[in-house]
Amino acid sequence: MEFTIKAGSPEKLKSGCVVAGTYANGDLTAAARALDKACDGAIAAVLARGDLDDKPGSTLMLHDLAGIAAPRVLLVSLGKADELTDKTYRDAIAAAARQLSGSVAGDASFCLADAELPHRDLAWRLAQAAQILRDSTYRCDELKSKKEESRKGIKKLVFIVKGKDSESLEAAVLRGEAIAEGVALAKTLGNLPANVCTPGYLATTAKKLAKDHKIKVEVLERDDMEKLGMGSLLSVARGSHEPPKFIILNYKGGKAKDKPVVLVGKGVTFDTGGISLKPGEGMDEMKYDMCGAASVLGTFKAIARMELPINVIGLIPATENMPGGSATKPGDIVTSMSGQTIEVLNTDAEGRLILCDALTYAERFEPAAVVDVATLTGACIIALGNFTSGLLANDDELAAELLASGQTAGDKAWQLPLWDEYQDMLKSNFADIPNIGSKGAGTITAACFLARFTKAYKWAHLDIAGTAWKSGADKGATGRPVPLLTQFLIGRAGQ
Repeated sequence: MEFTIKAGSPEKLKSGCVVAGTYANGDLTAAARALDKACDGAIAAVLARGDLDDKPGSTLMLHDLAGIAAPRVLLVSLGKADELTDKTYRDAIAAAARQLSGSVAGDASFCLADAELPHRDLAWRLAQAAQILRDSTYRCDELKSKKEESRKGIKKLVFIVKGKDSESLEAAVLRGEAIAEGVALAKTLGNLPANVCTPGYLATTAKKLAKDHKIKVEVLERDDMEKLGMGSLLSVARGSHEPPKFIILNYKGGKAKDKPVVLVGKGVTFDTGGISLKPGEGMDEMKYDMCGAASVLGTFKAIARMELPINVIGLIPATENMPGGSATKPGDIVTSMSGQTIEVLNTDAEGRLILCDALTYAERFEPAAVVDVATLTGACIIALGNFTSGLLANDDELAAELLASGQTAGDKAWQLPLWDEYQDMLKSNFADIPNIGSKGAGTITAACFLARFTKAYKWAHLDIAGTAWKSGADKGATGRPVPLLTQFLIGRAGQ
């Protein structure tokens, strides 16, 4: 879908379809009022009959209205004008995207961004619209022998605005497109099966991303990790025939003196649980255990596409977690890169074992902040469900930044406590620390484990176990939290 911006009167636009918003009780947005005036009140008459539901996201396609140049007018309900929120606005955009994806119109003029939202300017509304509309075109059919070919769907879309700064608005649309492209990459990596998306495949993807954009990449092999003393990470890889990779991305968009933000993504490309084997039912979804890594790669694609003026490092420890004769056993003790010894009481708590070495490695960059992203604990799904990512941090200001970024991006997180009392739940008789805590507070104790490796810098942890993918009929990766992370970096870059 190709986006452009221009000024114009909705009724005079000769595109295949004009999209405009309505409010409950027959109220109209500015664009809808202009259309209604041109067709002598035909739109208001249709709404008065109740043909369009007041519920946000309801749609109605009208054809061949007299006085309107476009052959189609798509009306989208925004609900009550005084109750319009970020969510209802996004719902309306998503509903319009669904209708346009099945349209034969070919091109459309989009006027929904004229909806007035408290505390959200036109640039934000356009960026959100571009992101949602582009995301609606995502398909995952790479491995299907016959790809679905359809002539339907909008190929070109024009955002209609009135007398605004076109340069800043074009940047906003580009931002939305870039985030959608990053989300698409994260989705595709998550959706690919584990026999395709291996640690080596993630490394190859990172190299391609670096080649296509202004990014440097380095991939450490098993020998390199052994020399660094990454015994914790390597303990997870022991049972797999697939060699582990440690991927380092370096995006230098800021000044040389600026300290980088470091993003760390869990890259377990398939998690059987190891010797602590998971139940067979639903185990296929453990291909999504690398969605933290996928979100880091997606975020790098987004910021590179925007040429964001900031320095960012990406660290991706990538491995499978498999059972086997050489696999780590419950009760084994391993030594992390930091020198701390870890008693592995449960090999299915492997994410923290690979992240802790990556978090230690992050120290060498003297980071401004470190954010790790991981499908870490089922306990997070129990606590927050599938709508909200868990957030824990050793710095409240950093946590507040991430929470605000999630609100702006529509990719929400919720902060859980990281109090010292919870550290008492991590005790081992034989090593410095066990890899699981005593019963209860599983998400928090997992973060407490990671916190022991992050004392040198400001750090936050995002647990995306409940938000990285969907099950059931809508099964597939979501691409979260690429929007949150990208918005966070946009803010850090002063954009």
